[in-house]
Amino acid sequence: MGERLQEGLLKPFLRSEPIPEVNNEPVKVVVRDSLQDVVFNSGKNVLLEFYAPWCGHCKSLAPILDEVAISFEKDPNVLIAKFDATANDVPSDTFDVQGFPTVYFKSASGKLSQFEGDRTKEGIINFIETNRDDKPSQSTSAKTESTKSESVDEDVKDEL
Repeated sequence: MGERLQEGLLKPFLRSEPIPEVNNEPVKVVVRDSLQDVVFNSGKNVLLEFYAPWCGHCKSLAPILDEVAISFEKDPNVLIAKFDATANDVPSDTFDVQGFPTVYFKSASGKLSQFEGDRTKEGIINFIETNRDDKPSQSTSAKTESTKSESVDEDVKDEL
């Protein structure tokens, strides 16, 4: 075992709850084993709360995050998630979690920032809208084109 450790063949033990089989609540559950896929590899703008189940401030923030998640439900580019930092190892090389709740935002392009604004629905939504960056999708381009053609049609009608 010592040789395998020295050769870098042993993987470190990382504590993680099982990946949820069903994850259909507005605020998605992220565990250590799903963190990379859900937060970093999804290509989405992700607001991630690190919480402790016993934390009073976390309990107060939970319904607010539910409201925020519901307001972004139809937006495929935004994800609101939570991570139980008492049951899953937090990657300390990426996140600095000193207390609860600690909230981070990862933009679609990969920029990571800690949220330190107002913990209100409006404050969080404004933060997401200000810091998000969406990769242009096919549907957005199509929508822009159809809007342009509608405005051209309106101009033509006015001239006739």
